[in-house]
Amino acid sequence: MKKLIFLFVISISILGCKSLKDVNDLGTSSKIETKIDLTRVIDDKVPVEINPGRFTENTITYRIPKVIQGSYAVGDFGRFIDTFKAYDYKGNELEFEKVDTNTWKIFNGKQLDRITYYVNDTFDLENTDRAIPFSPGGTNISPDNYVLNLHGFIGYFDSLKNNQYTLQVTYPTEFKYATALNEIQNSITNINKAVSVFSANRYFDITDNPIMYGNIEVETFNVGDISIVLSVYSPNKVHSAKSIKETVFKMMEAQKKYLGELDSTSRYDIFLYLSDLESKTTPRGFGALEHHKSTVVVLEEQSTAEELAESMIDVVSHEFFHIVTPLSLHSEDVHYFDYANPTLSKHLWLYEGVVEYFSHHFQVYEGLINEQDFYNRIMEKVEIARYFDDDMSFITMSENVLEEPYATNYYNVYEKGALIGMCLDVLIRENSKGNRSLLSVMKELSTKYGQNKPFKDDLIISELVEMTYPEIDTFFTNHIIGETPINYEEILEKVGLEYAEQPVKTDYLFIDSQPIVSMNPFSQKFYFTEAVLENSFWKAQGVLPKDVIKSIDGVKLSISNVNNVLKGVFEWKPGREIKVVLLRNEKEILIATITTQAYTNGLSIGPIKNATADQIKIRNAWLKD
Repeated sequence: MKKLIFLFVISISILGCKSLKDVNDLGTSSKIETKIDLTRVIDDKVPVEINPGRFTENTITYRIPKVIQGSYAVGDFGRFIDTFKAYDYKGNELEFEKVDTNTWKIFNGKQLDRITYYVNDTFDLENTDRAIPFSPGGTNISPDNYVLNLHGFIGYFDSLKNNQYTLQVTYPTEFKYATALNEIQNSITNINKAVSVFSANRYFDITDNPIMYGNIEVETFNVGDISIVLSVYSPNKVHSAKSIKETVFKMMEAQKKYLGELDSTSRYDIFLYLSDLESKTTPRGFGALEHHKSTVVVLEEQSTAEELAESMIDVVSHEFFHIVTPLSLHSEDVHYFDYANPTLSKHLWLYEGVVEYFSHHFQVYEGLINEQDFYNRIMEKVEIARYFDDDMSFITMSENVLEEPYATNYYNVYEKGALIGMCLDVLIRENSKGNRSLLSVMKELSTKYGQNKPFKDDLIISELVEMTYPEIDTFFTNHIIGETPINYEEILEKVGLEYAEQPVKTDYLFIDSQPIVSMNPFSQKFYFTEAVLENSFWKAQGVLPKDVIKSIDGVKLSISNVNNVLKGVFEWKPGREIKVVLLRNEKEILIATITTQAYTNGLSIGPIKNATADQIKIRNAWLKD
């Protein structure tokens, strides 16, 4: 999973996963037949029908997932189920009990023929006060688009998760659709309706293969032996699959080259939902959620082509690298995932941190960015990581991430977690004299384990250490299992790099990830802080601390719109015409200008002038000179 956040508002809930071994089936049917009808939507709700076959038990339990793999968040998708009914073979309703948010207990189960209910979507509710699942793991029901994250529509019977499933989707004939789920049949029933039938080997395959229907654009291209299917929904046709295709192709071509022979699928789907921020029923959780053969991405439709390309590279590259871990390399907790009562993983440093590191390292390694750009990204993560608790065991944080003080430190898995990946990579390269890397070790582990063979959660660190060097053991003991902060300067010195004080690029709203705008809680006015003097652009415009911001580009600032307006400022680029009205001692000051690159004084990473030949050799191996 990868979340894009605006730093004024951060809200994260986390979860883990729990082992659930195979158990004996209760039903006599080899397949569970499911139906979703997109042509019979009532009150923005989709009808669903479940036919499990005959049961041999009188009490049957049906569940909708509480959590899903990769989200690290409690979703409680049972909240969005309405009008639940169970029927016998004569069409009579059976008695049932709703046990909790996600669970229904059906009585006289031997007579159970089918279950029906309606599903409400999550996208429409993101602007309410309800706690809603992260958008890429959510659902959408609208006249021209359906995001079918199937865990939100189809549940499971406790003892039948390993039964085969068939899924029949009825949809308007004018719709296009895309999914990596195995399609076994498609037919047009009449001029307005068509039916797709899909098969899945077990319930996991249902949850692991989202489908997008609607007025979407689809582009297909090959990267090596992998077929990439890019599906884009842009409600106002601002962007298209064709316009994004080249960016995605170049990025994934570089990723495939970086990974070499390591892959786990012949097809990979990218579902891009572009959110219209002018709409009140549109998602705001920007980022992506990984699956074995696909990823669902939610980004802003209002982004420029350049901004969208940058976000796609950042987000999709992260999700695609999840084919390394946890999709190929994972523990028993992940492999035997319990959708109702998951346990927490110890290895978020691996599942999210290492993946985030790879998503940046491949770009410099394959020549998509230059070395200094890569150093700047590392420095940025060092700076952001400082705002989290650095005296905290990463293992302990992962295991207890639902609880405080660990929950508020979750986002550090993308910052310090990535830095952990960098440190391991440098240490492995140093000790192998440049012949091995973190990626090569991950490949070795993936060969030993893989999609169908999980590792033991408590043993993987010692196994990784045994495969590598004593220095790796020391690093894990002190900095991942232990609570000792990492000295990044010592790690960087191994590759002939150092911190240096010099002007560094910044944006128009933050200094070292801290906003330069604050709010007076009594007057509810927004003003520049003392830090504005550290921003070269605003300083050049004569802006002073305590200057009140009245309007930006004609929009008057208020509590109701501040996040959207300042988010726009955050996304400004050099060369943009702006008009900002300030109040200083109740006197208006107009700033009408064209933005230039903003700088601040700060630390950056750069080469040591007198680096040794060994340091340079390791750096060259690290960055592929």
